[in-house]
Amino acid sequence: MRVFLAGASGVIGIRLLPLLVEQGHVVAAMTRSSEKAEQLRGLGGEPVVGDVFDADRLTESVTRFRPDAVMHQVTDLPDRLEDLNAAGPSNDRVRTEGTRNLIAAARAAAAGHFVAQSIAWRPPGRGGVVDLHEQRVLEIGGVVARYGRLYGPGTYYEDAPPPRPRIQIDDAARATPPLLEAPSGIVTLVEPERS
Repeated sequence: MRVFLAGASGVIGIRLLPLLVEQGHVVAAMTRSSEKAEQLRGLGGEPVVGDVFDADRLTESVTRFRPDAVMHQVTDLPDRLEDLNAAGPSNDRVRTEGTRNLIAAARAAAAGHFVAQSIAWRPPGRGGVVDLHEQRVLEIGGVVARYGRLYGPGTYYEDAPPPRPRIQIDDAARATPPLLEAPSGIVTLVEPERS
């Protein structure tokens, strides 16, 4: 399968890319940073430097690649957990304008599958944006991957697990490739509750 992976250099994307390649997929690995292009090439992807907010260029990049599937793993989150609340509006823009642009690009390319990252909880004051993001994905027959709070290397919770719902970052990445074949709907990827 040809997979256009938007957000390939993010905390999930960077783990997901080699998994997809190992499974035989041909992957266009999109990042906003030209400095990360060679790293993505080294992991087996075909680097694409682009931005989900540049709708015309995004559509051109996606249609040129001719994907069978588009995977939306884009976020705009700060490096430090303490800065997360302040970054809310920019990440909301990814979920609104960015999602809209990726869906339009996937449609223009006639991609048959669309998988989008979401979250398994609702941040105070931001639930409506998350719900709208998920609704748009479901309206086109896509799959919403609701991840729990990520923990492990490279996450906000490197040393200790966060509150539930949660999932270890490598487990989250490994659970994602099967979603390329999943029927439309919401899939929640969290650790099971233990009694």
